[in-house]
Amino acid sequence: MRPSSELDSVPGWHTTADAEVPPRGLRALCSPTTLAGGLTELAWVGAHALMYPLGARMEALRPDPHTRTGAQPAAVRALFAADPLAARVPVLLVHGLVDNRSVFAVMRRSLRKRGFTSVCSWNYSPFLTGIARGAADLGRHIERLCQQTGHDRVHVVGHSLGGLIARHYVQRQGGDRRIDALVTLGTPHRGSVLAHLLPTPLIRQLRPGSPALRELDEPAPYCRTRVTAVYSDLDQVVLPTQSGRCDHPDLAARNVLVRGVGHMSLPIHRGVLDEVASTLAGVRQTAGTRRLAAVA
Repeated sequence: MRPSSELDSVPGWHTTADAEVPPRGLRALCSPTTLAGGLTELAWVGAHALMYPLGARMEALRPDPHTRTGAQPAAVRALFAADPLAARVPVLLVHGLVDNRSVFAVMRRSLRKRGFTSVCSWNYSPFLTGIARGAADLGRHIERLCQQTGHDRVHVVGHSLGGLIARHYVQRQGGDRRIDALVTLGTPHRGSVLAHLLPTPLIRQLRPGSPALRELDEPAPYCRTRVTAVYSDLDQVVLPTQSGRCDHPDLAARNVLVRGVGHMSLPIHRGVLDEVASTLAGVRQTAGTRRLAAVA
């Protein structure tokens, strides 16, 4: 394995969670990567707050009219060189707790620019009381999406709680027959200690070791969905940050660690956008753990 300092500057592979423990102390907090990530997080949170009202309405699926491969830039054609039809698979973006589709404003535009022809977001109820209920609602929405597009399977990108909702649908409600690839961003797969601060029914399900999370630890044999979990060492919501990993043995998930990216900044981070696009295009298919350096 290469030294940690090299992995911080160049994307690389590693296979153990022990190597991922972020550096601690004042020096780590004052590192250029951490400072840049913190400033980006503050700026994006402010911008997102202004955009939040615009995301309250449900989004209708509007396929991109530029669907001919020949009309696409060379970079787009290269991304889908192995499977040109992958560009047509619908992509559904699912937001996190107390949020809406506005958090995906950058990602939606980025995926369309990279050649994905059908990208839309789904707003679940702000009064959601449980992960299982959200998963059932997601399943009904995906069924409508499949009927509308004529596709049997879709891709899903879930931020924070949205990733857990999609994972429950995949593992516990037969959603693997509909979801081809699931990418989670800053999702508390093993819960977050911050969930102890609020006693609401939904938040209690996000506590480490909760019955809802133990249910997701149960066997899920023959699961057909490809799962990728992107998590950050600077996540201030998913604590400890390693809870963002998905280590279920039956899912064989890819775990991608990004350095110096805040929780809300994950859907706008350039390296994360690259990873999501490559995963959905079928370029990234090897199970394992990957570490990405922060990209300015």
